Amino acid sequence: MGVRHINPAGMHSSPAFSQAVVVEQPAKTIYIGGQNGVGADGKVVGPTVGEQSRQAFRNLTTILESEGASLANIVHWRIAVVEGNTFDEGVAAFQEVWNRADPPPAITVHVVAGLGPGFLVEIDAVAVV
Repeated sequence: MGVRHINPAGMHSSPAFSQAVVVEQPAKTIYIGGQNGVGADGKVVGPTVGEQSRQAFRNLTTILESEGASLANIVHWRIAVVEGNTFDEGVAAFQEVWNRADPPPAITVHVVAGLGPGFLVEIDAVAVV
């Protein structure tokens, strides 16, 4: 597929993320808009970062599967967490769905003043198939 996960010498290396991901050939790229903890009924699933993160990952998986892809195709996550909340539960939700045998994507986390009503977390992603 022409995707390389890089962690150059002289930089911190983590099993949780790659410093960068390089796509070297034309490929199908899926840009996924911010997913919140909203179920199919349009309602927020719960009042915690963990519950909302699990639903956001279910939403991301549904989108990816509709295009013949999986979480393993994600090359970049961007995560927003509302200020005053710890993202520990969100990390735990990520660890539940991520196959540790796959190279980890590049990840950016932002602490924000607010999202939509009742939303504590929002996750968008870029996948390459």
